[in-house]
Amino acid sequence: MTQPPLPPDDRQRPAPTRRRLGLPFVALVGLALLAVPRVVLHDLDLIAEGTPLNALFVFGPVIIWIGVAWAARVPNPFLTLLIVGALYGVFLALGHQLLWNVNTGGAQPQLGGNLSDIDPVLETVIFRVFATISSLFTGVIVGAISGLIAWGLSAITRRAR
Repeated sequence: MTQPPLPPDDRQRPAPTRRRLGLPFVALVGLALLAVPRVVLHDLDLIAEGTPLNALFVFGPVIIWIGVAWAARVPNPFLTLLIVGALYGVFLALGHQLLWNVNTGGAQPQLGGNLSDIDPVLETVIFRVFATISSLFTGVIVGAISGLIAWGLSAITRRAR
């Protein structure tokens, strides 16, 4: 008489998301958080565009994302880093929204032309919504590009083995 197999121990089996992305969700959030200091420093005008320090804050986190995806041999680097980029976009949007008044210097942007007479509250909502959409889009694009690079790097090094 054979006994039915015992159910696998859930602690030994990786979660479905971790299997698909190759990293736990907390690691993805941690990678996305690496890019947050640049958001804060830029919005507070503590670093200037075009400087080596700014370049370090712009490219450093992305290089780390690619390196981690490659070193961890995630099954789908594009998807993994796309998720990291989307999370970064959320943090970028939050940072810009929280530092809105500091970043604008207290002078709210204004619409012109036919929209110059719009209610100031609605005008602020429009700018903030579009800034949020732009931040999310930026994060996804950065994630997609870094994911493509990591995917290519993984493909090249996999062939070399």
